Amino acid sequence: MKYEAINPELFQYNRQRFMRKMQPESIAIFQSNDLMPRSGDTFFPFRQNSSLFYLSGLDQEETVVVLFPDCIKEGFQEVAFIRRTDEATAIWEGEKLTREKAKEISGIDRVYWLDEMGPILHELILLSKRIYLNLNEHDRFQSEVPSRDLRMARQLQERYPLHKYHRAQPILRKLAMIKSPAEVGLIQQSVDITGKAFERVLRFVKPGVMEYEVEAEIIYEFTRNGANGHAYEPIVASGKNTCVLHYVQNNQPCKAGDLLLLDFGAEYANYAADLSRTIPVSGQFSERQLKVYNAVLRCMRGAVQLLLPGTTLEEYHREVGRMVEQELLGLGLLDKTDLKNQNSRYPAYKRFFMHGTSHHLGMDVHDLSNRYDPIQAGMVFTCEPGIYIREENLGIRLENNILVTDNGPVDLTAGIPVEAEAIEELMQPGVLSRT
Repeated sequence: MKYEAINPELFQYNRQRFMRKMQPESIAIFQSNDLMPRSGDTFFPFRQNSSLFYLSGLDQEETVVVLFPDCIKEGFQEVAFIRRTDEATAIWEGEKLTREKAKEISGIDRVYWLDEMGPILHELILLSKRIYLNLNEHDRFQSEVPSRDLRMARQLQERYPLHKYHRAQPILRKLAMIKSPAEVGLIQQSVDITGKAFERVLRFVKPGVMEYEVEAEIIYEFTRNGANGHAYEPIVASGKNTCVLHYVQNNQPCKAGDLLLLDFGAEYANYAADLSRTIPVSGQFSERQLKVYNAVLRCMRGAVQLLLPGTTLEEYHREVGRMVEQELLGLGLLDKTDLKNQNSRYPAYKRFFMHGTSHHLGMDVHDLSNRYDPIQAGMVFTCEPGIYIREENLGIRLENNILVTDNGPVDLTAGIPVEAEAIEELMQPGVLSRT
């Protein structure tokens, strides 16, 4: 892996928390992601299943982790299975995990080769009464492709129909929402790498560059700083593209006088950053652009202060909507008649601010969470208000990453420039090269 070794105490801690939530005489099975076919005889780059990594730190394909906290067979409370490695594999693919290395990374003492799993897992299942399985339960995820976890679930239910089956995701969701100090540190590393990439972009952008050239500057900085790559598909949107919320074509020229909206984040050790900035292609905002920019910035700063323990996300989003509404009135985009005649289910401000303000951030950019739980200390959120004026080809989004604490919100992205004056100054030729 590109990232530095993570203390296995993090994964031991996560496993202990998970196992304390399991019902008696239960076994839990977690699998790595599939290698996904790309074309011909090639695969997409492998990215580990977040749940398996969360519980073990094992970042390799064809990996299984089994948890059985009250197993009567000594030493089998935690077991890992990894792909068998040999000299031929090392020649063609490079070094794979040895059993000793897997033990060192995960803190799991009992590690077997994957081809030894059949009889071992069979015995453990027969010693249990309940089986926890880990399917993707993200409420916005839909796919016709059956995952490795889903295929195993079907096989186990056919082979062991008298066992009781339970969902691992509700437990993981509760745990993953609250980040440990070690996890916050990994997110901070992702954020810091993202900040370096943004500074590189500020040095690079000028009229005439292509959006994909800007994207290339970002991935260059990610790679040279040990990131896995992008935490999600980056948005590099200039001109009218700033008003397309999920624009990812990144194939248009950046023109003088236009804005460039950037939404990108590094992934370091499988933990994500999620940053949005909007900058002037020519290095200076127009008067109109600056007014809208500062309106969005005020909304972001006001929204950050609402990320407090005990607040519900519904209350939070409603209050941020009121902030945006007031800014739109000040910009002349809404008037009192619009507010009087608005639909309560689709407020007038939604014409210019269509998306939510915050989501959980962690191992996934839209991290495991229960949106109906109140905000709690230890949660990490994005904060990303925006105003999009399609009639003017003018869209602005600003986004920081916020840690919730009992002593107030902590901005993990505080070191990344966001003030309009700072952006303009840093875009002047030679400024960043002198710092």
